[in-house]
Amino acid sequence: MYSSPRAVCVGEGLVVLVAEPGALEDSATFSRTAGGAESNVARVLVQLGVSTSWISRVGDDGFGRYLVRQLDESGVDVSGVAVDASRPTGMYVKERGSGTGIGGDLGSGESRMTYFRTGSAASALSVEDLSAELIDAAEVVHFSGITVALSESAESMTRALLASPSSVSFDLNFRPALWGSRIDRAPTILADHVRASDIVLMGADEAELVFGICDPAALRAEFPEPRHLIVKNDAHVVTAFDGSSRVDVPALTLDVVEKIGAGDAFAGGFLAGLLTKVSAVERVRLGHLCAAGALTAHGDVATVPTTSDLAAALSLSDARWSSAVFTDLVSG
Repeated sequence: MYSSPRAVCVGEGLVVLVAEPGALEDSATFSRTAGGAESNVARVLVQLGVSTSWISRVGDDGFGRYLVRQLDESGVDVSGVAVDASRPTGMYVKERGSGTGIGGDLGSGESRMTYFRTGSAASALSVEDLSAELIDAAEVVHFSGITVALSESAESMTRALLASPSSVSFDLNFRPALWGSRIDRAPTILADHVRASDIVLMGADEAELVFGICDPAALRAEFPEPRHLIVKNDAHVVTAFDGSSRVDVPALTLDVVEKIGAGDAFAGGFLAGLLTKVSAVERVRLGHLCAAGALTAHGDVATVPTTSDLAAALSLSDARWSSAVFTDLVSG
């Protein structure tokens, strides 16, 4: 156990069953991996040298033991994970398109998730699951709108986190299907979380769905409370506000293999940049580099570039960064 984790990530982990490329109904075998927004962020943070704990609930089943083992073997402290004897571990099935157009096959490079998380162990997350020892020791506590949406008890837990002594990082991560009968209250609940957090990440598209606003400057005017407000937009440029200061940093050129997990990887990179006190531009660049690691490979968790590759990329001039191709910046 880490006696003093620098970061704590709180939220549901999910077992992922990945189908063969093609129509789901034709997939005879599935490969198994681990996913979940906050656990993904935790695994990126430890790759960047940030000691991190994960707080969650899993079922007393093989999938739960698998998730805990995967996080533990990745270097994440799992002492804050509770085992639920009466509820199962959440999971989802990932379809991967091959572009044949046959049956339900998706386009080449596209993916689709079908979730099986209703009534999961993590849906019962509550204030009682929080470890004061871990939370109070951390410099940053991170969770997302997915966790808020899981249940009313989970929302009570996240509101308690907002009052913690640590800096609170909140990723909007709006998933309408998770809100159920609470969907009409989602904009108000999420706005409360944005205003009470110190670090907030959101996509311009999801911000428009939730708040009816997509322009970064307008979002900043609406939400002046977080010191750090990071808005990812459709032009693949990230706008980051640090107080009244603003930087706009373009994403790297790359060929997208799969989009799943890129937002979590960006969050992990940005938070690591904050904790290591790099410049505002370098924080966003670090997020882009980690996101690129997810976008250019299959799987939910990014493989972060080497320390030397990261250092070289962060030191590029603005002009060289804007024209850079991700594969040219990484070894191997």
